[in-house]
Amino acid sequence: MSASTAPVTLDRREGPFGEVVLRERGTDFEIIANGCFLMDTSDGRSERLLVDAALAALPRGRTAPAVLIGGLGVGFSLVRAAEEARWGRIVVVEREQAIVDWHRRGPLDRISGPALADPRTEIVHTDLLAHLRTATERYDALCLDIDNGPEWTVTEDNGTLYSASGLAACKERLTPGGVLAVWSAQPSSVFEEALRNAGFSAVRTEEVAVARGVPDVVHLAVRAS
Repeated sequence: MSASTAPVTLDRREGPFGEVVLRERGTDFEIIANGCFLMDTSDGRSERLLVDAALAALPRGRTAPAVLIGGLGVGFSLVRAAEEARWGRIVVVEREQAIVDWHRRGPLDRISGPALADPRTEIVHTDLLAHLRTATERYDALCLDIDNGPEWTVTEDNGTLYSASGLAACKERLTPGGVLAVWSAQPSSVFEEALRNAGFSAVRTEEVAVARGVPDVVHLAVRAS
């Protein structure tokens, strides 16, 4: 993606969580939330790693595991999950109706169209933390990507997800041996410690190098069997 290419705004919406904007820059799309760059379609390696690493960390022999993807974004994590036949149910929780619309009836359909049509896929339009606290079903993996990281949230309320109560809700929604995977634009030793304090085991961080600056990372943790 050329830094000199001026972005073109395709849609701008005001919702209950603030403003969300879809922009096109050259051949890529960008999502901006409340003036904060959230993600674009220029790469996507770390969003794919989010799903791959969670699957690899599951206990051997687990068949048709269910995965919850927190945040639809530009669709890379959903597409990766749908490409993998081993996943069973694929649930995507997205609180911004605009983002859902951009995938179902807008420009992002070219990325996620086949994955949305996959019979395993279900889109749930709600706040992620509310879903984690009120849902009754459990998942084998939670793949969360709703912020730029635990220490760089899109809205102030999102910080609760990474608190002790938020991590307890994540743990409750996981099956024994289930995996929590959290995307971040930078490593966080503080979040790693929070995961351990919440009772997760096998806490580790996988990195994906970027062109400039610190690497993107995926924080991984396991609910004890």
